[in-house]
Amino acid sequence: MRPTQILRSGGGPELGKYGNFYGNWGAFGGPKWKGIASYGLSLNQQRPLAGAFHNAIFNTWRRFYSQVWYWAPPMAVAYYAITWANARNEYLNSKAGRLEYADSE
Repeated sequence: MRPTQILRSGGGPELGKYGNFYGNWGAFGGPKWKGIASYGLSLNQQRPLAGAFHNAIFNTWRRFYSQVWYWAPPMAVAYYAITWANARNEYLNSKAGRLEYADSE
């Protein structure tokens, strides 16, 4: 085989030989497919955000509702504990609290 013939043929085997039906890499020149239809839509006819805002509201609510039971009860318990601790600290550092618990220290 001459080197010029390799350059002309793309360096691969002939189409249809050795299981190579679609041509070399990047050069798909095989037999035409029959019975396959492809359709396209113009870019200015597409609606990429169709229903996005409506779905965002309901999807956000669904995700929030399914996860709220994991973080809301611990958050409520923590809020109650901090509120109780702050009120208890204020009482113990007040005049009445110091008089009541003066002997225990």
